[in-house]
Amino acid sequence: MLASNLDNVITELHAVLLHSDLADMAERPEGIERDAALSMTLGKQGYRPPWPRGAGEAASWEIQQIQKLLRRAEVLVISPAAHAAVMAAAATLEPADVSTLDRDRDVLVPSGLLVLPEPIVVVNRTGSLSDTRAFGWQFVTQHQILPTAQYSGVQVTTFMDRDGPVQPTGWRQAVSQARASGSPLPPLMPDGMYGMRGDACLAEESTEMMADLSERHRELQKALGQASQWRTEPVPETGEWGGGRVDDPYDDFVGRYMFAFWRLITQGVTAAGGSGVRPGPSGVDGSVPRDPDVRVIRLAAPSPRPSDPAGEEKRVYHHRWPVRMHKVRQWYPSLQEHRVIWRGPYIKGPADAPLMMGEKAYLVDS
Repeated sequence: MLASNLDNVITELHAVLLHSDLADMAERPEGIERDAALSMTLGKQGYRPPWPRGAGEAASWEIQQIQKLLRRAEVLVISPAAHAAVMAAAATLEPADVSTLDRDRDVLVPSGLLVLPEPIVVVNRTGSLSDTRAFGWQFVTQHQILPTAQYSGVQVTTFMDRDGPVQPTGWRQAVSQARASGSPLPPLMPDGMYGMRGDACLAEESTEMMADLSERHRELQKALGQASQWRTEPVPETGEWGGGRVDDPYDDFVGRYMFAFWRLITQGVTAAGGSGVRPGPSGVDGSVPRDPDVRVIRLAAPSPRPSDPAGEEKRVYHHRWPVRMHKVRQWYPSLQEHRVIWRGPYIKGPADAPLMMGEKAYLVDS
């Protein structure tokens, strides 16, 4: 499955690059389009050149990476409320925002496995459905075309739910065959692997440049969508989760979700605690034993606010809402100067208030 997915992605990207500005270079090296396609997929995931001879060899490497992740990862479980906050924050992000990621500052856990409260049903570029139940990540060095083009990156692996809402006929047959053979598939199955650049390469860019780069990303993904028309399929009517489907025509949902998750943790919007309650004396109350190796990510309680000055009216918000990423001029006393930095995304409003997916919030002055 992994080999087939890789072969499709690399073949289609290669076809697009053959018709791009890269192919018009007067003195381009022979086969640069193929090398570029491999570097934009496997190189971003952390594969070190020389490139593999086939998709099967690359898939074997991915399996080794997943095994290393599962041996080392810290297990995190995100609560439904915190998950909803991350989904809302991810929806405010543009493609270029993700490249402001500074892994040393933003990613507090270098190797982790984040288990969701329920699967996310994603409509992929070709119209097919997938259900994502967990995200795994670990630090890697990304390798691009030039020998010196190496960057700090994060390798992200998505895991599907074996028994989730998306159950096509071929998948049900594979699950049944594996069970009958005495080697049943695990509840979490690796689905895809992505590479996220983690050196804050766009942190200093202008708002206009960020918007231009986001639009270029969409244009590339539209071209890849056209190249993959041969495997396009109608979207089934079944397979939904409580929050609806997530349309992912630009293949950037994974990056936006993980970026939002990491940023919300570093900004104190979430808090990590124990993994449940201890079972009762009889052990029949249905509770789950606490596992010291598992942490639960919940929305943090609001910090106590200082007393309002006398005579000042209080603003009472009745909703929480996601705030988009935006630039601010931050004063650094030690340097005696202002610097432009990115803030957000973050969740604003009382922790116990309902979450609004839009950007409008209403307040009552009392």
